[in-house]
Amino acid sequence: MSSPFEPVTVPFAASAPGRVNLIGEHTDYNDGFVLPMAIERHVTIRVHPRGDRLAVLRTQRDRRPVTLDLTETIRPVGRSWSNYVRGVIEGYRIHGFEIPGFDAEISATLPAGAGLSSSAAIEVAMATVVETLCGRSLPRAEMAILCQQAEHEFAGVPCGIMDQFAVCFGKAGHALQLDCRSREAVAVPIDAAVRVLVFDSGVKHSLADGEYAKRRAECASAVRCLGVSSLRDVTAADLEAAAGRLPATELARARHVVGEIARVPAFVGALADRDWDRAGRLMGESHRSLSVDYAVSCGELDRIVELAAGVPGIIGCRMTGGGFGGSAVALVEADRAEETGRVLHAAYRDATGIDAVWFLTAAGAGPSVVVG
Repeated sequence: MSSPFEPVTVPFAASAPGRVNLIGEHTDYNDGFVLPMAIERHVTIRVHPRGDRLAVLRTQRDRRPVTLDLTETIRPVGRSWSNYVRGVIEGYRIHGFEIPGFDAEISATLPAGAGLSSSAAIEVAMATVVETLCGRSLPRAEMAILCQQAEHEFAGVPCGIMDQFAVCFGKAGHALQLDCRSREAVAVPIDAAVRVLVFDSGVKHSLADGEYAKRRAECASAVRCLGVSSLRDVTAADLEAAAGRLPATELARARHVVGEIARVPAFVGALADRDWDRAGRLMGESHRSLSVDYAVSCGELDRIVELAAGVPGIIGCRMTGGGFGGSAVALVEADRAEETGRVLHAAYRDATGIDAVWFLTAAGAGPSVVVG
């Protein structure tokens, strides 16, 4: 059931953050634990209400308008960026929202294809636009699920629930430990002694290219071979005992998932204890597992992690996001965070020739609306 409030009939801007995942990769669609946090970079949609029932969408990069008739069923179109928006709008139409017409300009301080969930950010920003225009809202968890379904059905990416939940439930100063089976979320404080460094490899990825779906299928195959409901139900000892029944690829994928699920609460405990050595070791183990067993890293991401190990002030570093390019995330000492970023940037540029984008971020809040 949606909650009513006054619809906004004047210009406004809706923003939703990207997210970085501190640890817990490719565990969300395996009913595991994840530890993402919203970041201080956003997708923003500036809206001017119209007097008709058309939605006219533009991006800062592409001024060609995408026009949708809000009185008709909305369908995906090829591999357009607008599919993320189309899926969200159609999801709300199915929920009975009568969406008034609007002009929208979409901009971002969040790089696309960097593994920072720009897709979930645009989905949640558009969901916030629709709710603001209609004066009705879904419970936040339902908003997240609607956005996930839009990505499945319109963008063709069978993502888990982590990204949309992280964006919807972001809390300033906190990461979010999410149990992807029960969908219970616990806010985890980020100590002021550390900062989060996001380092874009410069290699763009597209999860719609098939490798992400292939990893999901390999995990599903492992589940069938093991006779369990999900890899969440498997321990390391179970996996070792059943190794002979699994093809080599499925064994490797399951080994990553089972280990990664265990690393999340261990990492949360390390943060609570301010045990930075242990936190760093867990991040390193996560990256090696993603690179070797899950095969979703790339040479550039591996190089960032290798270089980070030699930079003073970096506690731990790993790839973040779906993989196949994108970004690395590092936990760094707060009192020398800027210097640490510059040193890693210079080392990576010297090693690869890539003038990488990097930034420091605190844990940010979820979606927001500014009127006027």
